[in-house]
Amino acid sequence: MSLRHTTARLRTAPPPAAPGRAPFGPRTHPATRPGPVHAAPDWPSRWHLLIPAGFRNQMEALGLWQNPTPLIPSDHLAQTLAVLDRYGWGRSLDFSPTGRMCIRGAQTFLERTGHVTPTGRARAVDYLQQTLQEHGYHQPFFAWNDHQDRTVQHVSNLITHAAGTARKNGE
Repeated sequence: MSLRHTTARLRTAPPPAAPGRAPFGPRTHPATRPGPVHAAPDWPSRWHLLIPAGFRNQMEALGLWQNPTPLIPSDHLAQTLAVLDRYGWGRSLDFSPTGRMCIRGAQTFLERTGHVTPTGRARAVDYLQQTLQEHGYHQPFFAWNDHQDRTVQHVSNLITHAAGTARKNGE
């Protein structure tokens, strides 16, 4: 055989089959899968704290500032839990002198640093309230947080359950 015929045969050979997909367990709806883990942000720089949000937004529109990407309610709740884990949970004050935060304080921190929009935060609060009402608590979440018998595990369970509900609803 000549080299020409060998080359022609190689060109006409079908490409190798793509490797098959590995089998996996039962399918789950995308909304019920655990979402991405969002780390708690660092405390903002002095410039970030000194520059008003409206001015930062104008600077971002001009390309002079980079705001964080706002999160959807389920991811905001997960990041709220990460903030409480990093900086510490406390009751009765949004921000304690030692740096601990309650749920509302952590949400305020994330909103002021641009990690959630006011609308996204309001939706997350709705999910927190819905979860509390499903478990028989008919009071605002921040009053529930401040109760004497509340522990960090109770707070973690509430936020995790609320984030799961939001994720199931596609938010």
